[in-house]
Amino acid sequence: MNFFSKKYLSKEDLKVVSAAIAEVEQKTSGEIRVVLRHVRHKKEKALSLHELALHEFHHLGMEKTQHRTGILILILFAERKFHIIADEGIHAKVDDGTWDKLAGKMSAHFKNEKYRGGIIETVREVGSLLARHFPRQAGDADELPNDVIEE
Repeated sequence: MNFFSKKYLSKEDLKVVSAAIAEVEQKTSGEIRVVLRHVRHKKEKALSLHELALHEFHHLGMEKTQHRTGILILILFAERKFHIIADEGIHAKVDDGTWDKLAGKMSAHFKNEKYRGGIIETVREVGSLLARHFPRQAGDADELPNDVIEE
């Protein structure tokens, strides 16, 4: 863990976020990943935030989930930006503006330096969306790790 992480989230915070992901995924066949990035790599400088999130989404193989229900929460600490991106399975079922509403709530937490709370609330709300549209079925497996990725 480097300086940026310590400033925003402790090791304990990362464990709590991972546990929240595991908890919400017990109710859905969907998959949630949280990626904390501190800086962009040189080759990524020209990418928009959405393009960077798409790149990370594919790099993690999130489009390979059985029902195309992966959701990525990408946070760029150095830039004070974040992006929520959903695969086509879930994106097709949620109302317009859903991601903007979630982003607004997370932003409000971040402005008050409540990083852990903002991420956990977002994970839980994303989990509720996934559970509503893609409830866990017999035989569903956890397709992706629940750990928070820190780069």
